[in-house]
Amino acid sequence: MAGIPEALIQQLSATHAGDPWYGTSREKLLDGISAKQASMKPITGGHSIWEQVLHMISWTREVTRRIQGQAPASPVEGDWPSPRNDSDQEWSATRTQLTDAHAELLAAIRNQPSDRWDQPVGPVRDPALGTGITVLGMVIGLAQHDAYHIGQIATLRRAAGIL
Repeated sequence: MAGIPEALIQQLSATHAGDPWYGTSREKLLDGISAKQASMKPITGGHSIWEQVLHMISWTREVTRRIQGQAPASPVEGDWPSPRNDSDQEWSATRTQLTDAHAELLAAIRNQPSDRWDQPVGPVRDPALGTGITVLGMVIGLAQHDAYHIGQIATLRRAAGIL
């Protein structure tokens, strides 16, 4: 399991701001989007780009807390937080929070002892809470989660005419 942390860090970093296998990184998709555009809901009943980003921040922080030994729970920030306001300053702060949450996750991964990766997260399988799997499975699941929401952001960009 010695190569696990390096492989996770490589993949999570590519997804966030690198050259991921599937296409465009999260940061590249978010570049050039204004607060007004991030707040738009071009798909009826859907979330905005901003809400997608806040959701990813919440779950990244929750996974980081779990890696650091805290009991699994719903994210402290909420599952789908809403922006406090739609200002450019708040959007910039949200983007910074995303980068910070990503860096904190990578630091937590780097600090894990090798025997931790096979340990269970929570006593029973609960897909909504992401429990009943190993720590390794949880981190891989977060990468899958982020790729899913990055795809939604790409779709929202198109639906809103942000090219």
